[in-house]
Amino acid sequence: MPKSNIRYQLGNHAIAQALNNSGVDLVSGYPGTPSSEIIEALARLKPDCHVEWSVNEKVALEVAIGASWSGGRSAATMKHVGLNVASDPFMTLAYAGVMGGLVIISADDPGCHSSQNEQDNRRYAQFARIPCLDPATPQEACDMVSYAFNFSEKYEMPVILRPTTRVCHGKSDITIPETEKPGKKIGFEKRPQQWVMLPAHARVRHKVLMEKQDIMAEALGSSKWNQLDIIKGAELAIIASGVASVYAREAIERLGIKASFLKISTYPVPLTLIEQLLDSVGQLPDPVGQVLVIEELEPVVEEAVRSISGTRNMEVHGKDMVPRNGELNVSIVEAAISKFAGIDHTPHVPERLSVELPNRPPVMCPGCPHRATYYAMKKAFGKSAVFPGDIGCYTLGVQMGTMDTCLCMGASITTASGIYHAGETEPICCSIGDSTFLHTGIPGLLNAVYNGADITVTILDNRTTAMTGHQPNPGTGLNVLGDATFMASLEDISKSCGVEFVEATDPFDVKETIHVFKQAREHKGTAVVISRQECLIMARRRGIRHTQFAVDPDECQGCKACIRFGCPASSFVESAEEGEKGKAVIGELCVGCGVCAQVCPFDAIKEVSK
Repeated sequence: MPKSNIRYQLGNHAIAQALNNSGVDLVSGYPGTPSSEIIEALARLKPDCHVEWSVNEKVALEVAIGASWSGGRSAATMKHVGLNVASDPFMTLAYAGVMGGLVIISADDPGCHSSQNEQDNRRYAQFARIPCLDPATPQEACDMVSYAFNFSEKYEMPVILRPTTRVCHGKSDITIPETEKPGKKIGFEKRPQQWVMLPAHARVRHKVLMEKQDIMAEALGSSKWNQLDIIKGAELAIIASGVASVYAREAIERLGIKASFLKISTYPVPLTLIEQLLDSVGQLPDPVGQVLVIEELEPVVEEAVRSISGTRNMEVHGKDMVPRNGELNVSIVEAAISKFAGIDHTPHVPERLSVELPNRPPVMCPGCPHRATYYAMKKAFGKSAVFPGDIGCYTLGVQMGTMDTCLCMGASITTASGIYHAGETEPICCSIGDSTFLHTGIPGLLNAVYNGADITVTILDNRTTAMTGHQPNPGTGLNVLGDATFMASLEDISKSCGVEFVEATDPFDVKETIHVFKQAREHKGTAVVISRQECLIMARRRGIRHTQFAVDPDECQGCKACIRFGCPASSFVESAEEGEKGKAVIGELCVGCGVCAQVCPFDAIKEVSK
């Protein structure tokens, strides 16, 4: 037996360790919750391979493909919506195939914990006819990495590893096997009929792809990731996939029911095992077999079960009992199995806290430069202006009335252009983060200038990729290892796209920022305002401490201008005396940005200490 060690760690950290131990040569990706920690953890291991944050997911996958076509093992990491960005190379890669093992780690987010949708990327695996592994636990996610590389190389096919949020961010004891040393030869092999997707080549490669399907499905179906447990005499059968299989097993044990069980963690689904399960209930004296399929989000397994149950006297249940949206848990699964089994049972629900907690909607941090930017933007453009937005911390500008749309990364500029060309007469000012601009905003800016969109584009440059955990990007001058590298200039990029009005401003200088926005509003054509101020979290981590501020109660007129500004450090205390005005108070959350002092019309907020 190979040596192993056990570590209590996050699922994503276990995946990173497994990548390092699998002899990987290149790992690329773009940060996105719940996948971000994989590359961060791998970088901390100082691996003997190339690791990079790519500018977007399409680029990340194409970099990984290049490594694979050179014989190296590679992986590309992203969140589920990132695969939308990478779908162009992804779909054609299925035809071309790979040389060195290539694993696409697509972290799905059922329940939209940190995403704009909860798409099920098992559908992408179906669409592209690419194998997919769906781990049920962090340990399985770790173990599947090596399996995926070996499978990829054996069949010259990319493999999707699809951990979900509960697997990525769950912690458990993880047994990590000893480092592999796969025999491989690095060097690009010229295979134009395979790597060059001319129509004549693509038609041939499509046939090759289809010919691989049955043999890959058979290999996946007989793997250890799928587990069939037929209970003699059981009248019920339950099929569960991925993390839902863990909930299903626990629910079955709680309910004490007798049911045959099939756990599925590979796609294409194991048809032979499904048929065996169906036969086990279809041959009972009761002429009607009963099967329940439990899976998060889309009915991928359920559709397969229905397609092969037609010749049997079988009732197949799934999304008629299990929600098609949202994240599953043991209580939800328990309720579904109770209904399926005809049991009058109240599902177990964890005890709730006896204390009522206040409602705390997400807000921008105290001292966040985006809040100051939005304040100045609204002052310059007015409430009736249209404010298309984008994906990032700054999406919380919706609470300030400066986020009228939010679709996907990079869409703020293009949506703004469409609104203008549709005939909107109100001024249009969109916002996009620095990392998001470099991700997919540049083509939109070029398109806006090329097609004459009269809009203002605000690039919110807080010197990091903040929302996903403060990863570097090409505008920060650092790579994933923390080494100094080329630093992209947002000003130069904007000017290269043909923008004639490009101005940078410090949002903590409110008066000047309002002035710059007014200039941009009056400019005819596409204008760019770069609002540049480092994220306060990053600044404090570097030891920077700003001056603190406090309200002078003698000067405060109780106008609540600072409260309307929305900083969590400010609050308002009503007076106990009848007829007396309340006073604003600045608490310990203050980080000293000083914007509230500029917002106050009575100069009641003063600098107090360092």
